[in-house]
Amino acid sequence: MGTIKFTHERWLNIYRYATTGIQLIFIALNIYSIVNPSARFSIGTTELAPYILALSLVHIIYFTLIFNTVARQSIRLATVIIVCLISISLISIIHATGQMHSYWLIGWGLLCVLSGMFGIYIATGTSLLMAAYVIFLIVSGNYSYVVVEEISVAIATFILCTLSWLIWRKTFVDPDNLVIQELTGKLISKEQQSTILIQAITDGIIVTNTKGKISLMNPAAANLTEWSVNEALGLDAHIVAKLREQDKTEIPESESPFTKVLVNKRAVTETYQLLGREGSTRTVSLAISPVIIDKTDELTGAVAVLRDVSAAYAEEARRADFISTASHEMRTPVAAIEGYLALALNEKISNIDLKARSYLEKAQSSTRHLGKLFQDLLTSAKAEDGRLTSHPGVVEMGTFMEQLSEDLKFSAEKKGLHTEFVIGTAGSTTNATNHSNVRPLYYITVDPDRLREVITNIFDNAVKYTDSGKISLGLTGDARVVQIRMTDTGPGIPADDIPHLFQKFYRVDNSSTRTTGGTGLGLFICRKIVELYKGQIWVESQIGQGSTFFVNFPRMDSVEAIKLQGEQIQKASRTLPTIT
Repeated sequence: MGTIKFTHERWLNIYRYATTGIQLIFIALNIYSIVNPSARFSIGTTELAPYILALSLVHIIYFTLIFNTVARQSIRLATVIIVCLISISLISIIHATGQMHSYWLIGWGLLCVLSGMFGIYIATGTSLLMAAYVIFLIVSGNYSYVVVEEISVAIATFILCTLSWLIWRKTFVDPDNLVIQELTGKLISKEQQSTILIQAITDGIIVTNTKGKISLMNPAAANLTEWSVNEALGLDAHIVAKLREQDKTEIPESESPFTKVLVNKRAVTETYQLLGREGSTRTVSLAISPVIIDKTDELTGAVAVLRDVSAAYAEEARRADFISTASHEMRTPVAAIEGYLALALNEKISNIDLKARSYLEKAQSSTRHLGKLFQDLLTSAKAEDGRLTSHPGVVEMGTFMEQLSEDLKFSAEKKGLHTEFVIGTAGSTTNATNHSNVRPLYYITVDPDRLREVITNIFDNAVKYTDSGKISLGLTGDARVVQIRMTDTGPGIPADDIPHLFQKFYRVDNSSTRTTGGTGLGLFICRKIVELYKGQIWVESQIGQGSTFFVNFPRMDSVEAIKLQGEQIQKASRTLPTIT
């Protein structure tokens, strides 16, 4: 069966209220006919008056009490029921007031003209209803000849219903298509709004499909890459947005951030050099996010936002250069002051009273803190502009961490804190001091001095802010990642401060940090060093429950790591001086 079509809802509302008003007139006439059967405007057949009255009352009750309930399921069905009720009521009135000579045939004609607004089915049903009534009249009257009046009314009904359908069909609305059209209109409107917004954004926007092909690019991105939008569409994103590392090293296609996002389904945010098609070079902040459907976890593409930060980066480089120069120059006099203070405190060289000694010791402590600040400033400046000294090599983390934990525990014991080091996979950790167990080997490629700096910095912070309890160092991993974790029983870090903890000069503002010295650069330097070796660092903490710092590094294959270690040993032996 085809879809039933209706005209616009405003016509249906007019029809419903008009027919209900007519039924009220029928009720008044029926009551009048029952009281005064011989009156001029009464219904002639008093036997039918109660029946017609009942039909009209059913119509009124349905419209006032039941219509809204049915309409919530289907407004069209609710209206069709009204059509049926008014049609039956009107034919009953016609039958009671002279049949084919009834003046109510005018109302029937109007009903036929309006039937077409409900589509071909209702128009045909109205014609068949009159045809059935005519057949009833002919059969019940035992006519032996064709009754012209009855047949004429039936034909007129058919013609009026047909004309009504032809007139109203131009305004027909398919309910299913109406929903689709409304949704389509909304989608088009949303798409137009999105397009306008994307075109207006000053940052470059590049949208790719699951194969890394560009499906959308705004004018800002076209300006940055020096590709026209039409030329870029359909090309690989890494061809149009040609990126290099900050140290100008080429990025292979397999390591392209566009490729990584689509393969790993994880966002990438980093600063790169962007090579334009015409040869220009810009420093851009690039943020690429995968587009994933939540319910199915299906990847549909990626969205990249490029921002030209060349000016800001140049300004930052100038500031870093100033800090680097100033820190380097200031370290010399600070070192000299510290040296003279050490001589003054040396009992073999000078004699001073206890009060003067306490002043000098405080001055020496402040000088050391100042020297640490200058050193951190210098290191942070080098980390930002890529001048940080690094000599990466293969490191077996189990042995490295065990030795380092032994060196670090003394500073914790001075404060009365217990330390422990555990190694192994999650759920099967082993105390490092128990050598009877076979422990896994975790190889990574880092500069051991830089790695020591990271772990020492985090450990010193844990000791500094933990008044009692213990500090746990752990080492775990899987086939891809080696993870270092450090847990303390300190006061914890507020949730609002955690996202900013690894920013430069950021310090948590509470009573413990105000009374404990610090430069606000240590964790920033840690993050820079970890990222230098493609690692990740983050913290999980709750107030009153301590903090856990995590550091992840890519894990090396054991066979490859042992081979590289052998090459490093051979290389080192060749560089040793020969003793003769």
